[in-house]
Amino acid sequence: MSAPLFENLPAALKPEAVAYWHDLSSRVDFSFANDEKITASLPTILAASPFIAKQGLQTPQLFQNLLKNGDLTRVYDHQANFIAHLKQIPEDCDDNTLMQQLRNWRNYEMVRIAWRDIAGWSTLEENLRDLSNLATTFVDYTAQRLYRDLSKRFGVPHNKLAEPQSLVVIGMGKLGGEELNFSSDIDLIFTYPASGETQGGSRVLDNQEFFIRLGQRLIQVLNNVTPDGFVFRVDMRLRPFGESGPLAMNFNALEDYYQTHAREWERYALIKARVISGGEEIEKQLFKMLKPFVYRRYLDFSAFESLRDLKSQIDQEVRRKGNEHNIKLGQGGIREIEFICQAFQLIRGGRQPALQIRYVLAVLERLKEYELLPFEVVEELKMAYRFLRTTEHRLQAIEDKQTQNLPSDVLTQQRLAFSMGFQTWEEFYAVLQNHRNKVQQHFKQVMTGHQETPSEQINNNPEYAHYFNVLKDVWLQIEHREELDKLSLVQILNDCQFQNAENILEQLLKLKVSPALRHRSKHGQERLDILMPLLLVQVLHCGNQTVVLERVLKFIEAVAKRSVYLALLIEHPLALIQLVHLCAESAWIADQISRYPLLLDELLDQRRLYDILNVNEIDNAIRAQLAHIPQEDLEMQMDSLRHFKRAQVLKVAAAELNEQLVLEKASDHLTAIADAMIRQTLNIAWRQQIEKYGEPYCREHDQHPESLRKAGFCVIAYGKAGGLEMSHSSDLDLVFLHDSRGGFQMTDGERQIDNNVFFSRLVTRIMHLFTTSTAAGILYEVDPRLRPGGKSGLLVSSLEAFQDYQTNQAWTWEHQALIRARAVAGDEKCIARFNQIRKAILTQPFDLEKLRKEVQEMRHKMRDNLDKTHETQFDLKQGAGGIADIEFIVQYNVLRWASAFPAILNETSMLHLLRELNKYQLLPPNSCEELGGAYKTYRMKQHHLALQLQPAFVSISEFKYHREKVVYWWRQFFSE
Repeated sequence: MSAPLFENLPAALKPEAVAYWHDLSSRVDFSFANDEKITASLPTILAASPFIAKQGLQTPQLFQNLLKNGDLTRVYDHQANFIAHLKQIPEDCDDNTLMQQLRNWRNYEMVRIAWRDIAGWSTLEENLRDLSNLATTFVDYTAQRLYRDLSKRFGVPHNKLAEPQSLVVIGMGKLGGEELNFSSDIDLIFTYPASGETQGGSRVLDNQEFFIRLGQRLIQVLNNVTPDGFVFRVDMRLRPFGESGPLAMNFNALEDYYQTHAREWERYALIKARVISGGEEIEKQLFKMLKPFVYRRYLDFSAFESLRDLKSQIDQEVRRKGNEHNIKLGQGGIREIEFICQAFQLIRGGRQPALQIRYVLAVLERLKEYELLPFEVVEELKMAYRFLRTTEHRLQAIEDKQTQNLPSDVLTQQRLAFSMGFQTWEEFYAVLQNHRNKVQQHFKQVMTGHQETPSEQINNNPEYAHYFNVLKDVWLQIEHREELDKLSLVQILNDCQFQNAENILEQLLKLKVSPALRHRSKHGQERLDILMPLLLVQVLHCGNQTVVLERVLKFIEAVAKRSVYLALLIEHPLALIQLVHLCAESAWIADQISRYPLLLDELLDQRRLYDILNVNEIDNAIRAQLAHIPQEDLEMQMDSLRHFKRAQVLKVAAAELNEQLVLEKASDHLTAIADAMIRQTLNIAWRQQIEKYGEPYCREHDQHPESLRKAGFCVIAYGKAGGLEMSHSSDLDLVFLHDSRGGFQMTDGERQIDNNVFFSRLVTRIMHLFTTSTAAGILYEVDPRLRPGGKSGLLVSSLEAFQDYQTNQAWTWEHQALIRARAVAGDEKCIARFNQIRKAILTQPFDLEKLRKEVQEMRHKMRDNLDKTHETQFDLKQGAGGIADIEFIVQYNVLRWASAFPAILNETSMLHLLRELNKYQLLPPNSCEELGGAYKTYRMKQHHLALQLQPAFVSISEFKYHREKVVYWWRQFFSE
């Protein structure tokens, strides 16, 4: 090996590096270093890391082995490389030998990792993985070895069922997140499954005492500093009750602690928690228990407030200690990037399991994927994180010291800058500060939003400040005083320009004594005291103040015990503005948000609220949302479907009110949402059924084995769903069909069942998924009464039975209903067969006189039983000249003409059918235009009334022109 070249080193670092080389070359045989890049890297290594040089001088054999066995240039793929080292430790050695061996191997690997990092042979991800795997392997190996030793003396711990118990070591912080830094402490928690006592030893110990002793020995072996150094500094302060808590506790005690005693910051800590010794099955059991504490099912916007408080405490401590140049805790440091990730994880992780991950860079990728942070922001945070973490590694690799403070002495500054690839400290520091400035900027934007905070609004707007302060005083008097001067409060509200101050005051007093407000937490009360004046200021700017306040206070009552929603509105003033605006516009929206407060998430960004998915994107969007939910978590899948549906329907309603969507487009979107829900529900139910019973197969001809085929299934939408005319609160009229037939009809699973039973259970499961009420309500009400035989018919029919029924038994009104029937989900061949049957039924020649009579009779029957028109109000749906008359006119004419013009059956909506009838000139001039105009007008009014939670009735004088035209055409077609 030729001598390394030191000429390119900075002048300040060169003498020391050359001296290290001379000392090392006299003790280490570098001839084993056949790879020229090792020679080329030596000057940089010796200049950047005195730790590496000193290790070589203290234990030359370490260098010799690294050069000889090729580990220095090898990428470790997994923990097996570290395990191979530990297998060389004699099983029967004493603790002193064990501690020496562990430290020697630790130093060996730390030199290897630092060398590869500084030389640029490894990526940040590889370094983090190696350091985390090193610690994980050493902890696991040592814990198991000490467990065996202790069991020989005291016996093996057992629970009350005589099952052996083992120590479970939870890695926290960067170790848990598999992103350990070079000279980090390792944060651990010791636990074990269940209480009991040891068996088979010379002395019986309670399980807790056994595991505390084991934990103490584990800490001693890893943590104690000997002449060979240490393995890892162990920090146990994150355990329950901190330093005052027991060193080890069982799962039940752990669960009880996190449910009743844990502080908010411990939620953040558990995001990173990972079992590093104890086994995968134990980890699943443990984290199934702990996950509800960390990840809430609702959007927990209180995380912003808590993280800001924690960050403020950290900043105070940093200033107190004069650590402003700390690249971890200082402004724009690593911790701020971690807090950004944790904020989104805590807020949304319960609803989006894909965020329940530990690694910062992976979390940032998910935030970009879910569009929770802009692409540019994520890229800047990732670049900053890589730079800051690399700086942290190089800084700690100088002397193997746990520090994140930038050096103040010139030599160490030069050493760090050089190791980071810069010629001068000034160049390095400028780049570092640029990253930190960007991190700080993004941290502030995430933690305070892009919006004016209440305090900023007050400071920037004198009029706003005046009303806020006055109304704050009004609310605090109402909230906290036993005796009130109501006349004075009414006068104050009048002076604030409330239109009906007496009513406003009564509503506020009613809220105060509401049962929902009686058992508020202290946090809840504090947040409500902040929110109420903000809310009243917004109501002040509305037209119908009393109605709007009534709707908004209904929401406040609904969420009073879940103050995270109050925190959301305080954190996002624009969401509060949007809430008040939408409540003013629509009683239906106000009701939806009160019943399902998770919808507040849609109000956080006005652009997102009105950014409606294209109808062709809905299926992909819901599939992407479900893709990250474990298939076995049916409850979360059901909630996810419900949240998705409600959010999309809310957006359509908001767009309608904002006049961004016309009626037909709104119905198209609402129908597409329903279609997507049907398809996804079928997918979930089908997967569950085939896991139990296998796929359904049938053989149509017993004498032909090759005729065995998979049986198909499809879902048919009738009514509004079939006719592409869904409204915001529409039910689903569904019919379920399969194409199984023949002598053999069985599933192919281990539990084989007849196909008819399979499809019946499948439909029962689909109905369950739709109509079961979860915390997110139901998905849709489903009405299957349009199936063959109605209420008395089978829940699911074969296509053959369906065809026979439609041909030989169906009433005329059932053929009318079939006009609006549309296959929306299922097997393509099954759907194609249904379409053939539908077309064959509807294109058959009808006796026109009989058809006219039966359609007319059915309409009269409906009107007699359902029409609520009287002298002052008109029933838009059932009244004479209303929607049902138009539908019957269209359906009659489709049945009349379909045999000659089958193309009209390609449509299922009333307006499209009218256009088809007009295209072929099958109706009198002007009839399609007048009927279509009336239909659109009526349905627009229906939508408007539905959004105000009002029945579909109007004044008897309203729509007189349209009613007269519809009645006229009814008489023309039915000779009345």
